Amino acid sequence: MELEQELEWNEAQNIEISVDLVAAAKRQLQFLATVDRNRYLYDGPALERAIYRYNACWLPLLAQHSESQISEGPLVVPLDCEWVWHCHRLNPVQYKSDCEKLYGRILDSSNVLSSVQGTCQRQTEEIWNTLYPEEPYNFNLTRAFSEHISETLPGIEKYTQYDLVSAAERQSPFFYQVSRPHMSNDHFLEGAVARYKGFLHLIKRNKEKFIRRFCVPTYDIDLIWHAHLLHPVDYFKDLSEVLGKVLEHDDMDSDRTEGKKLDVGFSGTSKQWEETFGRRYWRAGAMYRGSAPSPLTTTPVFLSDMIGKEVVASNEFQKLIQLPQLKVVEVLLEFVGVKNCCASGRPEITPTIDRDNI
Repeated sequence: MELEQELEWNEAQNIEISVDLVAAAKRQLQFLATVDRNRYLYDGPALERAIYRYNACWLPLLAQHSESQISEGPLVVPLDCEWVWHCHRLNPVQYKSDCEKLYGRILDSSNVLSSVQGTCQRQTEEIWNTLYPEEPYNFNLTRAFSEHISETLPGIEKYTQYDLVSAAERQSPFFYQVSRPHMSNDHFLEGAVARYKGFLHLIKRNKEKFIRRFCVPTYDIDLIWHAHLLHPVDYFKDLSEVLGKVLEHDDMDSDRTEGKKLDVGFSGTSKQWEETFGRRYWRAGAMYRGSAPSPLTTTPVFLSDMIGKEVVASNEFQKLIQLPQLKVVEVLLEFVGVKNCCASGRPEITPTIDRDNI
């Protein structure tokens, strides 16, 4: 049995992926951290304007660039448009449908740099300003909150069908689940890529055996899955070769109540994983952390609020406060055994340190 399980794992690791998923996951984490520092993009007027800019400006620009490469180097997508584009690509079937309906092909990310990479931006900004003189390249937060979108923005012919407001709201809690330092560790991410391949292998086996199961990923697997989805052309190619079809990414279910679809799916996935590969599905540092804490404030502060107020230079604060450098070491503990639970009423717990995740 152990030999069969090892053979299954080895077969899973032979799955070919066209993307460097470790590097892609690191870029994704950096981008999500930046969006989380600009939380106004999660909902409300700022998100609505970002969606408009995505449809009216970014997608047409990307379509033009993918057809004739209108700049010498790669395009740099504005942060607000990148967030909407991120959420759109995480639904591969809908993204493909929208792109093909509006532009006749899937618009890929292969010749695009993230807004957080900080290179080549000036050239993209110049092209943007030429094409859209009334809509600045950089997102104007004050304008988004002071102008009603339906009254100030003209209608556009090409508009995606996918509900991007709901998609952004569903994805906004994701960063909290993957924001701990170990998530960007190379060793942890390499293990996550291996587990993602194992996850795909389980789905392949279910397809071969006509088993209908809602497979639920742990958060390390889901992070890598997202990284793959963000490269839509490669994702469609890779998944078509592995499964003979495109694997949908279902983020609609969030109810973790016992007996519900998510709970039943996770239990079934865990059991199948352990039977197939002979190793635990649960992984320290990759499980649900609970609901994200509420932010201190969601009200944006506009520059106009500072007009007429005396501002103390930052270097004066540095003279007043000198904070020591803080170093943090995170140790993930995994409890693998509980002994004598019923005999004494005080269980003896045997902890082990998961050294792979330190």
